[in-house]
Amino acid sequence: MEMEKPEINTELGVIRIADEVVATVAGLAAKDVEGVAAMSGGWGSELVEKLGRKSFGKGIKVEVSGDNTAIDIFIVVEFGYAIPKVAENVQKEVKMAVETMTGLNVTAVDVHIVGVSMKKSEAEEEMAADIETE
Repeated sequence: MEMEKPEINTELGVIRIADEVVATVAGLAAKDVEGVAAMSGGWGSELVEKLGRKSFGKGIKVEVSGDNTAIDIFIVVEFGYAIPKVAENVQKEVKMAVETMTGLNVTAVDVHIVGVSMKKSEAEEEMAADIETE
């Protein structure tokens, strides 16, 4: 049985916020944190992106219960950044963004580090650009 989505009643009607919207808000906030290289979704979201549809909720699991929400985020951290500090900043930014934009109370932001990304050197980037233009 699907649980009823939280509703915000106004004088003009009812507002319902989908879990995908909460995931998108959380994903956009997390991507803006310094040291986050990428969000990590499963093979399904990777396939969707290859087909041309950008998924800003990739790598995010949202559970909404009443006015509360718990969020799991799966990220790849850039090499050289302190992983605990990046994760803590992700928690703070996601909590603030979701609460501000949706009015939901964020009870938990669990950050899962699933990889470390090596930055490409300038020489590697130039070689890749040369290959693409040929």
